[in-house]
Amino acid sequence: MTLSPPAEQPSPRAARRYTLLAAKLAVSVALLALLFSRIDAASLWAGARRASPEWLVAALAIYFVNILASVWRWHLLLDAQDIDVPWRTLLGSFLVATFFNNFLPSNIGGDVMRISDTAKAAGSKTRATTVVLTDRVIGLIGLVFVAATGATMVASLAGHVASPIWPSWLWAGFLGAMMVTAPAVLAPSGVGRLLQPLTVFHPEWVGDRIDSVTSALSRFRARPSAIARCFAGAVFVQVTVVIFYAAVSRAVHVPVVSWDLAVIVPLSFVVQMLPVSVNGFGVREATFSFYFTRVGLSMESALLMSLVATFLAMLISLSGAVIWFLRGHRTTGRP
Repeated sequence: MTLSPPAEQPSPRAARRYTLLAAKLAVSVALLALLFSRIDAASLWAGARRASPEWLVAALAIYFVNILASVWRWHLLLDAQDIDVPWRTLLGSFLVATFFNNFLPSNIGGDVMRISDTAKAAGSKTRATTVVLTDRVIGLIGLVFVAATGATMVASLAGHVASPIWPSWLWAGFLGAMMVTAPAVLAPSGVGRLLQPLTVFHPEWVGDRIDSVTSALSRFRARPSAIARCFAGAVFVQVTVVIFYAAVSRAVHVPVVSWDLAVIVPLSFVVQMLPVSVNGFGVREATFSFYFTRVGLSMESALLMSLVATFLAMLISLSGAVIWFLRGHRTTGRP
């Protein structure tokens, strides 16, 4: 009688990853279940079926403009570092990253793809990472700026229900983000000193990475116009996202004020960054529901808009899956 070898047990690291994923999935499912228990699902489905195809196509076109603007912003930062990567390559990489962000349980995968695709041209993975992180930070600041502007406009509208988000909170967040991040560009050596204690783990390896980071930040300091244009691009990107949601609202016949969208859309993206759900599902819909019900709109309309917009974003990101598939075929040399 032969005994089969014992099944291989997952490593502690893998076990933690699976446990975290299960917890995130549980949060997403629980929140969606709670929200759907409070609405008329038949009414939601009927609203989706009445959607205007013309406005849905317009929303897809606007979303693609958003992608092009995001790639342009990334290209600006790479150019400031004298990193030459063709536009076509950046667009393909960004689409693949968008696909990963929409279909993998973590949006970190998309950033890893962008870093991997530019590391060779950058001559350093650390340098490529610094560019992507800078792009992310500037994008976040632009996001808060658009939300603060939207909340200010909502507060000034006569007869409009008061926004549940005070503009002063958002402007404080914007100014705080500027104060925290500005020294990184204005005084890169200070960032190096701040990171210096990390060299205790591996002096040579960590020290080289710190030098790469400070060198990249010094290049940004020498080209402030690139940072300024990138911030303007970040604001434009966030505005196009708001316009995308406005087109979705027209498609599904939800009478939401555009300035309200300028508040809730950026804030929903901030909430989705919290690592408590799978790709923001449930958390995003709960955020929309919270805001919509406080400005006189139904929870059904909040879920309808959020889910339709998410579906369209996932649909257009499938082009990244095609690029990823074709890239794999070229790598393996298959016909």
